[in-house]
Order: sequence, then structure tokens, then C-alpha cells
Amino acid sequence: MTPREKGFLLLTSHLGDPQRRVLTTAQLRTLADRVQYARQPREDRGLREEDLLQLGYNREMARRILALLEQEEVLEYYRKQAARFDCVPITRVSPDYPPLLRRRLGLDSPGCLWAKGDLELLRRPAVALVGSRELREPNREFAAAVGRFAAEQGMVLVSGNARGADRTAQDACLEAGGQVISIVAEELSKQPRLRNVLFLSEEDFDEPFSSQRALSRNRCIHALGWMVFVAQSELGKGGTWDGTVKNLRFGWSPVACFRDGSESARQLEELGAYLVEEGDLRNFDILPENQEMLEFW
Repeated sequence: MTPREKGFLLLTSHLGDPQRRVLTTAQLRTLADRVQYARQPREDRGLREEDLLQLGYNREMARRILALLEQEEVLEYYRKQAARFDCVPITRVSPDYPPLLRRRLGLDSPGCLWAKGDLELLRRPAVALVGSRELREPNREFAAAVGRFAAEQGMVLVSGNARGADRTAQDACLEAGGQVISIVAEELSKQPRLRNVLFLSEEDFDEPFSSQRALSRNRCIHALGWMVFVAQSELGKGGTWDGTVKNLRFGWSPVACFRDGSESARQLEELGAYLVEEGDLRNFDILPENQEMLEFW
């Protein structure tokens, strides 16, 4: 692990201590932005308080950043604990970090992801699936169809492992011989090591579930898929609606919403989503942006 990779981990990981005051995504973005245009210290010395003061930080924040970076022994112990559960870190400057996250989210992409499973899946083209936990039957059938479609088209399915749409699509994809990237909001260490599945976590490998984590990881699901399929969304509320609206606002990836006759689908169409039906999946060429996907990959 390079010094830069260690730096990202030290600044963004709780290292098993919930009280460790790591940098938020916004704070890490600010630091990366300031460092980008600053003169770097000589290689024969480490970062000093005066360097951070010159970047515009006050003394308190400068000392906080340095204190985080000094805990290398704690980091090494934490990495060894993670290895016991087959969990490995991928920082924003690591070779295995998903290029689509850097490209689409920029400095708002996670400083570090923890992974469990086959990292090769990050190098393959993918589509994503999001949706409600409580599904109407036609919407459940659509979610399953997207999972099978991904397998048949040789694309990885990206989802969030939540009850409802996520697991319906993931199970259908795996049953059809496909591969899945599942971005979880619960403890990564407790996920089983499964064939054809890569589990990712935006937080530490032992971080428990929280609603904030569930909301935060949605941007990664949307950004990792060439196209995002929405099986079902509640109008104006919930993680599916929130993540999809943000995607449409920032243009992370094209959005295809199941044409279920709902007001939420109609409003997502007004915001820029395409409305599709299960039958459209059988002829992928008719879906929008297909040529762009082929050229990109």
C-alpha cells in the first residue's frame, strides 16, 4: 500500500473507533482541491502543520488532520483485522478503484471503499437496479427481468442488497448465471463470500447499518451502472426517489424507469428518465443511449 493510499484510509476510516473524527466527503473534497494547486513538500519530509496553514486551514483543523495521519500503527492493526474477514480497502488513488466513480462523481466519490469478493467485476460493464422494499407484483417481475437481462447481456448487475427490488434482481441475475456488485449499508464483514458476487461498503468493513449509510451509497449505485433501472419508487420520498432525482439532476447515468402507470414514474419521466416496459429488455438495442454504452466500453 502506497503512502497516498494510507493517507486516504487514515483520513476517511474510523479504524474500528466510532469516535474517530474522520473527514467528511465534503472536507476530503476541499483538502484534495487545495492540495491539487499547492506546492508539495519535499519527499524527504512529511506533511507539517505549516503546510496546512498555508493551504488556508486554521490551526485546529490542521492539527486534526495531522493527528489522523499519524495513526499508522492503528491502521495496520485494522487492516490485519479486515484481512481475517477477506475485506480489503480500495482508496480513490488505488489501481482497483472504479474509474466510473472518479469520472462521474469526481471529488465527491468515496475516499475509500471496502471490498469483499472478486475485484475483477469492477472492470466489467454494468447496469444498476434500484427500487422500493415493498413491491407491487408487476414491479417485482420487472426487477427480476432486469437481473436476468443483465446476465443474458453479459453485464454485471449493481444493486444495494436491500429487501425488495434489490434482492429480487440480484437473485434473478445469479440464478441466470450472472454476476453482481452489491453495495451494502450494513457490516461488510458479515457478508458471505459468494461466487460471482462482489460486496462493497462505503464505510469501514465493520460499520453497522444506518439510514445515512443507506442514502449515501445510492450515488455509488447510480454512478457504477452504465444505465440505472428503477423498478418502483415512492413519490417524493425514500432512498430510491432521492437517489434517482439526484442522478437526473447531476447526470451521473441514464435512468430507465418501469412504466407502471404511477405518478412517481410520470414525474421521473418529466425530470429526464426514460419509461420502459419488461418487453423492452428483450431488445436492448431499442433502449436509449445504447450506442454510447458500446463506444464507452
